[in-house]
Amino acid sequence: MQRSISHQKPLVPFLYVVVFIFYSSLSTIYLFLPPLFAVLFVLYSKALKQEDFLFVMIISFCLVIYEANKGFLLFSSIIYFSLAYKFIMPKIMQNFSCKSCIKISYVVVAYLGYYIFLATLAKIFMQPLPDIDYYIIYYIVIEFFLVSIL
Repeated sequence: MQRSISHQKPLVPFLYVVVFIFYSSLSTIYLFLPPLFAVLFVLYSKALKQEDFLFVMIISFCLVIYEANKGFLLFSSIIYFSLAYKFIMPKIMQNFSCKSCIKISYVVVAYLGYYIFLATLAKIFMQPLPDIDYYIIYYIVIEFFLVSIL
């Protein structure tokens, strides 16, 4: 496939989408595999900071797949990530100076904040509250280590 010299972005992110679809399917079957929700939040934040529209769309597609696998409202994670990136994370970055504190806050804001966001939406639209279980703590710990690598 020929590509323009001026447009040298790699085609590898599309391979990542295929791998994420496969991994997401496995994580719904095997509960010990974290769903990589916080990792997607960090990647979404980096893509917005770099203003990379293609990468934002790829991550948004992965988030829609995540929502479909977990049975959440369509586009709720994308809306939450946008709101958290715009309003919550600047305050956290302003108040904390250590890198590991910011990284753990990304993970906690991704999981617990999203649950609170879904609970608020459920109350507004008179739907049942989303379930939360103890696997969330395990996912937060595992994804903190994954986010620390990024």
